[in-house]
Amino acid sequence: MGMYINKGNNDFRDIVTHEYVDKSSLIPLINAMLNSENRYSCVTRCRRFGKSMAAKMLCAYYDRSCDSRELFRGLEAEKDASFGTYLNKYYVISIDMTDFTTKYRGEKNIVKLIQNRIIKEVLGVFTQITAQDDDDLMDILYRISDSTSERFFMIIDEWDAILREMGTDEFVTTSYVDLLRRLFKGSGSNTVFAGAYLTGILPIKKYNTESALNNFCEYSMIDPAFLAPCFGFTKEEVKMLAEKHNASMDELKMWYDGYNIGREKSIYNPYSVMKALQRGVCKSYWTTTGAYDSVNTYIQMNFDGLKDDIIRMLSGEHVYVNTLRFQNDMRVINSKNDVLTVLIHLGYLAYDENLKQCYIPNKEVADEFLNAVEDTSWARLVETLTASQDLLTATLSGNEQAVAKGIDYAHDEHTSILSYNDENSLACVLSVAYIWARNEYVIHREYATGKGYADLVMIPRRNVSKPALVIELKFNHSADTAIDQIKRKEYPAKIADYTGDILLVGINYDKETKQHTCKIEMHRP
Repeated sequence: MGMYINKGNNDFRDIVTHEYVDKSSLIPLINAMLNSENRYSCVTRCRRFGKSMAAKMLCAYYDRSCDSRELFRGLEAEKDASFGTYLNKYYVISIDMTDFTTKYRGEKNIVKLIQNRIIKEVLGVFTQITAQDDDDLMDILYRISDSTSERFFMIIDEWDAILREMGTDEFVTTSYVDLLRRLFKGSGSNTVFAGAYLTGILPIKKYNTESALNNFCEYSMIDPAFLAPCFGFTKEEVKMLAEKHNASMDELKMWYDGYNIGREKSIYNPYSVMKALQRGVCKSYWTTTGAYDSVNTYIQMNFDGLKDDIIRMLSGEHVYVNTLRFQNDMRVINSKNDVLTVLIHLGYLAYDENLKQCYIPNKEVADEFLNAVEDTSWARLVETLTASQDLLTATLSGNEQAVAKGIDYAHDEHTSILSYNDENSLACVLSVAYIWARNEYVIHREYATGKGYADLVMIPRRNVSKPALVIELKFNHSADTAIDQIKRKEYPAKIADYTGDILLVGINYDKETKQHTCKIEMHRP
């Protein structure tokens, strides 16, 4: 068994012999593209979203040095007509670029060292092939293919690791890009490769207006096409796991759901879901595995409108983002849109392709953003969080004047003059004002009650012994009118599965005085 060729199926065997969520539906999709113009695929996802597992699965499936039929017994891939056609059909070269960046960090000739190691192992398999002094890896592979008529399937896991780790060295990056071009865009590439599968965090970098490898079909967090369900856990998969482990589906959803990836409108973070099930408690798992410094660095960049957008997303809002101009390089950040786009690729923001909007997907990520904000120099946002904490305390204690004053502050701080008296803007401000409450409450805007929509409903998280809140906002009426509407439309009775005390909060904004008034009543079921 080799390190780079003829690796066999042991890695995948270790995966399927434990609790495995079947993602083998990827295999027929890749099979359909073999030996065609679409044979080269690049799948980019944030870390811990199943990229490496998929790479190990493909290696086990295509590698001709082993028999993997039993490993796929009963899995989705086995049902497809192409399954037997390509099972253990090719010589597979499979490499993980993070291994090389760890071993050769700081080595200017890292690309040459990578080629030498792979060439040595390949020649150990094809002993009839003689290498010339000036041969590179592609020369060797072409000579093998020409003499044996065999084609290779190549897997590069974390293809962009060198660019992320050593991207400041122009010689290294140029050498690496040249290697990839030589392998996959040369005149003999289609002769040598039946297919190639690259994984990474960032899509293939753009150089000027062209991609370095524009013959690759790319499937990213922003544009996943039909590969969306092959990475991350779907709602149905998490429901199955929750039932098996007697876990709360609501808790798993609140903590780890929220990724809208292509046609899949509910994708869960797989790493955190499995950790939560193994350890029996939902908390932050994925966000503790790295990249925190990146979030902190990006959100402190002084681009116009970025801080306002972060505040809006922390309050549960979605914001517009133009993802088209990002150069797929973490070091080349030229605008607010670039910051938001890289955070989408890193998994710290989710993306709605139809609306072209991004947002914070779940509690795990929201907590990370709050931690990052507290470590920044954003005095204004830190003040907002402090004011929000005070506002929640005032609300729970029934201090109507303090609540009105707190919302006045949020209104003045976070509403532009042009939209100051806009009703939708007022509702957004209400969400911003209660940012801090997200630590202890699940917050719903425009909560459907059967007889209308409550402006804001806040339900305590599990193990939080505080009342729920139903908040109604009025415009040029009165706080009493807001309370009357809550009662008349029976909003409290419509809060599903909640039987504790409920605070009714009526808030009115007077356009002339530009002041809020507040009325708070306790409702006991």
